[in-house]
Amino acid sequence: MEKASNLESKMYVLDTNVLLHEPLAYLSFQEHDVVIPMTVLEELDHIKDRKHDVSRDARVAIRGLDEVLKNATPEQMLQGVALPSNKKAKASSAGTLIIVNDHLFADSISGLPGNENDHRIINCAVYLQKQHSDSKVILVTKDINMRLKAKGAGLKYVEDYRTDQLIDDISLLTSGYKKIEGDFWDHVGECNTQQHGRDTFHHVPKNLIPDVFCNEYLLDGGDQFAARVKSYDNEHITLKDIGVERLMHQQAWGVKPKNIYQGMALDALLDTSIELVILTGPAGCGKTLLALASALEMVIEKGIYDKVIVTRNTPEIAESIGFLPGTEEEKMAPWLAAITDTLEVLHKGDENPISSRNYIMEKANVQFKSVNFMRGRSIQNAVVILDESQNLTASQLKTIITRCGEGTKLICTGNLAQIDSNYLTPVTSGLTYIVERFKNFEGSATINLNGVVRSRLASFAEENL
Repeated sequence: MEKASNLESKMYVLDTNVLLHEPLAYLSFQEHDVVIPMTVLEELDHIKDRKHDVSRDARVAIRGLDEVLKNATPEQMLQGVALPSNKKAKASSAGTLIIVNDHLFADSISGLPGNENDHRIINCAVYLQKQHSDSKVILVTKDINMRLKAKGAGLKYVEDYRTDQLIDDISLLTSGYKKIEGDFWDHVGECNTQQHGRDTFHHVPKNLIPDVFCNEYLLDGGDQFAARVKSYDNEHITLKDIGVERLMHQQAWGVKPKNIYQGMALDALLDTSIELVILTGPAGCGKTLLALASALEMVIEKGIYDKVIVTRNTPEIAESIGFLPGTEEEKMAPWLAAITDTLEVLHKGDENPISSRNYIMEKANVQFKSVNFMRGRSIQNAVVILDESQNLTASQLKTIITRCGEGTKLICTGNLAQIDSNYLTPVTSGLTYIVERFKNFEGSATINLNGVVRSRLASFAEENL
């Protein structure tokens, strides 16, 4: 593989987990060279036939590579085949895709034994670094340990795949509300107020809050004013005046907010004009309880929706769900114990809480579904609760969100401090992705439930462990 090199050129060597995370990742490197070692193709081949959800991504990656390379000769594959233009890329010239037979390289190049696939890929990157000394050879992998081993083996440039990363630090993630110092009205100059039924709307200057977005909540230091942004343009913001007292006196299925954050969450959850509500926050802040109480209120008491569908990510479920006895709901029960626990809490004052739970589940048509079986469905007139969504990738969340039809409300809950997935971090989680992507959508609201209300024990553990 003889290729002209210069100081500006970069050669990216992709690890298998990058293609599993985003099957068309090789289109994201603009005008640079992308190298796929033969070991990566072998790993994709082994994964594609498994019963894991990730097998689907492996097949998409293989089909995408075939589409680029189907007319290329062996010589062209070694020299580099021009990549199709990517709509997201702003580069004027297209990059090239190169397939490298890393099995031909000696194991001693990187000093790592060659019987492990990770070591072969690192070996390939180190070999290319020596062959193309004038180019930047960069290994891209989502495996932290592999990045450490690659640097230890002498590879100068090792990176995580960050193309789908919208923020650099989780502290920059929007909380869904803003706090204004002092009294809100002291900051407001000219204001036009209108009354529509029981709702009051204020039109305030945009320069008061320059970086505002739809359905963001505003609070002031006086603990009296609370409002939600209904719309905005370059000059004015339209606020729906709610008031702290009104927020705190809401209730759903007997549940009342314990703090202002839960009050804002209940306001968004009970508003049918908001189709997507995202609840983030630490363990014990009330995400699942509020979501389920609101769902029961809107299905049974108000009759707005027909049913409640509860689903969550279960990493090992693709293998084990078929071996568990019973229906799909019964198979899902071990993973959705948090929901049944919450139902029992909502009815703990009843004479027989378990009978009440079963009765309510039947009356509200509560259905437990696996994420793996949501693809291809169209869900109408339902409340969909997606619990533990921090463990899902952006593509998995897209699959679920696009299932929601007319009259469906989706509630996503998650704690970014409790990610179980091997290759997801708080900044690359699908939950972070949808919070950032949907913050300007007029049909969505995000609330970060700040504060643990489960118990003083849980609160102390959250702060000190």
